[in-house]
Amino acid sequence: MLQETALKILQTGTNVFLTGEPGSGKTHTVNAYIAWLRDKGIEPAITASTGIAATHVGGMTIHSWSGIGVRRELTDWDLDAISQNKRIIDHARGTNVLIIDEISMLAADTLDMVDRVLREVRGNSYAFGGMQVVLVGDFFQLPPVVKDERGAQDTIDMDTGRVTRARTPFAFNARAWRELNPLVCYLHEQHRQSDARSAQVLGALRRGAVGPEIHRVLGERSVDADALPAEAPKLFTHNLNVDRMNDERLAAVPGTQKRYDMIARGPAHMVEALKRGCLSPESLVLKVGARVMFTKNDPAGRYVNGTLGEVVAFTGSGLPSVRTKAGRTLDVEPTEWKLDDGGKTLARIAQVPLRLAWAMTVHKSQGMTLDAAVIDLSEAFEYGQGYVALSRVRSLAGLYLLGYNERALLVHPEAAAADVVFKKQSASARARFEEMSDGEHIEYRNAFITAAGGSVAGGTRPQPKKRAPKRQKGDSALATLALLEKGMDIDDVMTERKLAKSTVVTHVCELFMQDKLDRADIERLLSREVRAGLRDIHAAFKKHGTKTLVPVHTALKRTYSFQDLELARLLFDAP
Repeated sequence: MLQETALKILQTGTNVFLTGEPGSGKTHTVNAYIAWLRDKGIEPAITASTGIAATHVGGMTIHSWSGIGVRRELTDWDLDAISQNKRIIDHARGTNVLIIDEISMLAADTLDMVDRVLREVRGNSYAFGGMQVVLVGDFFQLPPVVKDERGAQDTIDMDTGRVTRARTPFAFNARAWRELNPLVCYLHEQHRQSDARSAQVLGALRRGAVGPEIHRVLGERSVDADALPAEAPKLFTHNLNVDRMNDERLAAVPGTQKRYDMIARGPAHMVEALKRGCLSPESLVLKVGARVMFTKNDPAGRYVNGTLGEVVAFTGSGLPSVRTKAGRTLDVEPTEWKLDDGGKTLARIAQVPLRLAWAMTVHKSQGMTLDAAVIDLSEAFEYGQGYVALSRVRSLAGLYLLGYNERALLVHPEAAAADVVFKKQSASARARFEEMSDGEHIEYRNAFITAAGGSVAGGTRPQPKKRAPKRQKGDSALATLALLEKGMDIDDVMTERKLAKSTVVTHVCELFMQDKLDRADIERLLSREVRAGLRDIHAAFKKHGTKTLVPVHTALKRTYSFQDLELARLLFDAP
């Protein structure tokens, strides 16, 4: 299908799965559609499955936009809390068009959670609360990252209708995908690879037809480590190789280095979990001239996870000043990664949100277009790694291959089977659309514009909503701190400030996480009964976990209040 045809289909408001090979123009088509929507006065929600992908479409992750965060399941309690969050309500009700890029990396259960949130918040029982949903991606690229098989869903054969158990958590196995029933637009033009041999290699990988000719072509692009272009990005499959090369390149940069050590607060096992999920290292070493990548989304929108840049200076306070690829210079301050439970912070870590980026993993390169790249696939371990890496470069002339194994040339068999079906569905959709007259298309298009709250005449852009002034947070907790510093205990503060015990304890937890109270302060605030039973309480935490208090409260036969257990949890360090 041509990009122009896909764009016209999108303009009718139908749900669409926009797919095609890397370089076929998926992002270009989406951007054209976004521009058209805005010209008609419709502001879409622009999201992606990863922070890097969100960079390319100028949006945010679907996890953040929908409020599901890093959850792997959505309880009724979670759904109730999310549906009352004003920010999520504004997101879900503030638009009628949702775009999700890099859908291949979104697990089926995650897509189902987004669907459930939107139905609830929008008060609409249709899939995704009745929004137009545009799914964009290529399932030959990297699959979703899951820890177990919980992402598996019941799946339906798209030809026979037979329901079977899914083998993988691909998004097309989600119940929400089936109910959404997107029309497939499979783009076939090639705009990235500039020579026929690149297309030949990638086509062979997609078909699972890698023979002697493909091995010969790749062999011609194999180079020795001492014959590499100096400035070409290096792509590896493992973080260990990435870290080693980055350290070597940093050592070669002249000048004084600056070191930034991670700050942590909370139970040791929770802190370790946060560290594992944080892309910034515990000890970050930088110099002027270091190539870096941001590791977290900025709430102010100045950068996202995956934004690339270079350290150009250090500020008077010692913070790195980074010039991004877009030419913007930012002073980068430390930020926090937190583990929350019911609005309370259980643990936190703080670090400058950067890491070195002379080399990166294949995973982080997804979505990029490079003139040249040094690629090592000799330790490839995941379906699609080789395909993603090789499709980053515009032509084989820009490929410098250090090596590859057989796994690097494999794509997931389920993705290959689904791709055959997608092509058939796209051909059918194109045929049906071509039968539609111009008058019918205009009628559908205008009806959609009106239903989505836009203007058929165009020439208007959606006006940004006025935001109410942000309320200053932390004032109440600081008032509690002032009284605690005078030697008052929790009961005294409750009486003095006319607050509930739960509120005062929440303040204490916040102050502890902000390093305004230490362990000795918490121990002083424990009641005599809690101090006497602290060993039993911590034993219960060790057995039942610290994420929720109900199992511990029940195990201890409701001897202690939830507020008592919250304070005791601050002092718990799991082995």
